[in-house]
Amino acid sequence: MEPVPPVGPSPEGDPVPVGSPWGPATGVGSLPSTDPVEALRVVTGELPGFAHLPELPARGAGADLIGRSAALLVDLAVELTPAGWRLVPRGGVDLRRAREFLARDLDALHEVAEGWTGPFKVQATGPWTLAAGLERTRGDRAVVDAGARRDLAQSLTEGLREHVAAVAARVPGARVVVQLDEPSLPAVLQGALPTASGFGKLPAVEASVVEQELAAVVAELPGPVVLHCCASRVPLDLLRAAGAAGLSFDLGLVQDLDALGTAVEAGVHLLPGVVPGTDATLPAPRATASRLQAWWRELGFPAEQLHTAVTLTPACGLAGATPGYARQAMTSVRESARYLVPD
Repeated sequence: MEPVPPVGPSPEGDPVPVGSPWGPATGVGSLPSTDPVEALRVVTGELPGFAHLPELPARGAGADLIGRSAALLVDLAVELTPAGWRLVPRGGVDLRRAREFLARDLDALHEVAEGWTGPFKVQATGPWTLAAGLERTRGDRAVVDAGARRDLAQSLTEGLREHVAAVAARVPGARVVVQLDEPSLPAVLQGALPTASGFGKLPAVEASVVEQELAAVVAELPGPVVLHCCASRVPLDLLRAAGAAGLSFDLGLVQDLDALGTAVEAGVHLLPGVVPGTDATLPAPRATASRLQAWWRELGFPAEQLHTAVTLTPACGLAGATPGYARQAMTSVRESARYLVPD
């Protein structure tokens, strides 16, 4: 077995202000691995200022975006059907497998990162994407039913609170940050989600309803909450208004500088994705930092504030990358963040 790398801020000095919930660089969530111990070793080694609990969808059903978060639900059960995950009265083998994956991840956390100190992130599917990805018993998406959405949101909130407590118990020195992934949110707002038959589209949900229900979840979660969406047309103003402490997005897809500027002025931390999430030629870290500095100047804020206002990430999860590239991408965001620190 390989030696466990040191955890916590590296001796090379990734700048993490004392008591800050943020670090200079982190991952979005997923990695191309099936071994939670090895994946966590890689994350804590490459992102020593702000690690996260990796998601490993290559393990199969139950480790995927919807199944993994459905395993957190309290007093609600799911099963896997040919059409996807469905809410059911009682869980079976599919739900047990998803919960076993989560349990193995927590065991790996205790083995690898028990001595971690500083910010540490966990991820889960947000309430709107979860409702869009789960079918009710009769086959339509839960997102169309206000009662089903409410039950899901309450169950997810309770499950996430328990999950954060379980992480904190295994890593007492961690300041746990919760990230809610909402890749389906633009489609919910635009009426672009397909019906169960696939021949039509579900009606759009009003932005005020989306904001209100998302805010209710954010308000009940412990610690700072990051809202992540790496799709195009990210509703940044809505996510900020819903109470996000941090906004995570693909920098290449976001053109709304006014919304970003408003978020910064409101004290919201930004987690821009600055390197591709799948195999590509990575820019030099100094070039990535220069791109960020130019972007920050365009936003109109003082240069010396940049390194504390942002946490660099890949553009999206790394599950679709090769293991070698995934490691390089994490190294790249870490090294790029160092060039943002004023001399």
